[in-house]
Amino acid sequence: MNTPRWKPSVTVAAVIARDGRYLLVEEDTADGLRLNTPAGHLEPGESPQDGAVREALEETGRVFTPEALLGVYLAASNDAQGAPTTWLRFAFCGSAGAADPARTLDTGIVRTVWLTPAEIEASRPRHRSPLVWRCVQDHLRGQRFDLAAVVTDASAQHRIA
Repeated sequence: MNTPRWKPSVTVAAVIARDGRYLLVEEDTADGLRLNTPAGHLEPGESPQDGAVREALEETGRVFTPEALLGVYLAASNDAQGAPTTWLRFAFCGSAGAADPARTLDTGIVRTVWLTPAEIEASRPRHRSPLVWRCVQDHLRGQRFDLAAVVTDASAQHRIA
């Protein structure tokens, strides 16, 4: 019997804190407006770190500089179309520059917001993923891993059709 191989969707996320607040995006989804850390799908040919930098720029208009791997997470929730999906998320923490006011945010991103940990916890029913609050908690308790823990071999940097 030949069963289909299970493949989680790989995503990357940027956890950005400044002055006791975290940068989140409010996005329009099939389930209504949801809050998320800047995050999205890893694209062919890019490293997880590069993907997090790209997603942060597309969703916030800010250049993100990864400083550490926050963690690698596995969770299940619905995708943008409402289909059940398992996600493998590489979350990086770091800093971000000022927003470029001339840059248009990704389709579906309504706005960016800086929230305190208490505000993020209180908004959990509106989180896009159960990993939003988990990543903030891990960041608050000082969890950090060296960026060298995530290796992208040159063979993966070629686009696969």
